[in-house]
Amino acid sequence: MIFDAIEDFAAALPRDRAVAGLDLGEKTIGVAVSDRRLSVATPLETIRRKKFTADAEALIAICAKREIGGLILGLPRNMDGSEGPRCQSTRAFARNLTRLTDLPIGFWDERLSTVAAERALLEADTTRRRRSEVIDHVAAGYILQGALDRIGNLRRQA
Repeated sequence: MIFDAIEDFAAALPRDRAVAGLDLGEKTIGVAVSDRRLSVATPLETIRRKKFTADAEALIAICAKREIGGLILGLPRNMDGSEGPRCQSTRAFARNLTRLTDLPIGFWDERLSTVAAERALLEADTTRRRRSEVIDHVAAGYILQGALDRIGNLRRQA
């Protein structure tokens, strides 16, 4: 099931299961995973995109292996907050994914996540080649960490 509001997504999550964060690009999908307490996001890997079926199989395999309880997809809004073609593509990917998995799917505003990831990698003195290899899953980590922080705040308020 797809949830637009992070509050609804958080309520649908099974207890003691990790969450995966995805940074969907045209050529790659960055994947990050959380711990079971939903406190820390860790960049995991980058999947080279092929066709939807192959991409979805790779994601579902990761979810099964890591006992993932939900997926957060980065929603690439425009800087003014509006949704363009990339948001439509992300929402379509989520709709197609619901045909293959019962995991709850939520969205998180990913504006500037790649910029933040790039900055962190530059500060870590990462080579240009290595940055290009890891940028997508590091960006997924930033997306997921933002969602985890919000979910943590919601749970503390409850």
